[in-house]
Amino acid sequence: MANLSGHEMHSKYDYHEGCTPMQHDNLPEMYLNNTWKANLSITGAAGLPDTSIAGNVIRASTTVKLSLRLPPSANPAEAEAKLI
Repeated sequence: MANLSGHEMHSKYDYHEGCTPMQHDNLPEMYLNNTWKANLSITGAAGLPDTSIAGNVIRASTTVKLSLRLPPSANPAEAEAKLI
């Protein structure tokens, strides 16, 4: 599958100058990273101060929305329990 996808797997994305995707020279590993391995992304956050004024303080509340991709072989209920 990695060979079928080829370099299109990462060339379809824009990158900042000087940056490259992880494992860009190892297509099979890159394919596994993008399909079979878990991935956690922060897709939104509320209640956090701007980084220019952020400090080590207790806030009244903070909300974070996460996106978690599980490997196809993972049990979703077990992963949810571990995450909680």
